[in-house]
Amino acid sequence: QKWNDQKYCKAHSITAMKANPMGGSTMAKGIVLEKIGIEAKQPNSAIRKCVRVQLIKNGKKIAAFVPRDGCLNYVDENDEVLVAGFGRSGHAVGDIPGVRFKCVKVA
Repeated sequence: QKWNDQKYCKAHSITAMKANPMGGSTMAKGIVLEKIGIEAKQPNSAIRKCVRVQLIKNGKKIAAFVPRDGCLNYVDENDEVLVAGFGRSGHAVGDIPGVRFKCVKVA
């Protein structure tokens, strides 16, 4: 019966962990490939500042949001950043399409 529960099935299945770029962990380090600006969804009009990051542990490439005003100035290409989840697990947050992670720290 418990495998009929959708939340239990997702939490305990191995395929969900393999599909997750973080590999089941809460945070991961990565190298910044490029800075990108992602347009916000309607009805908002803004360019959300993000970076393309290649994770060190498995080489997967993800987009990560850089929070706060002017913080993108402190992130350069080839920097090492610590990336964490961004709220809803496995889903984009707010008006930023396709971005599931945020930068926590620049090393």
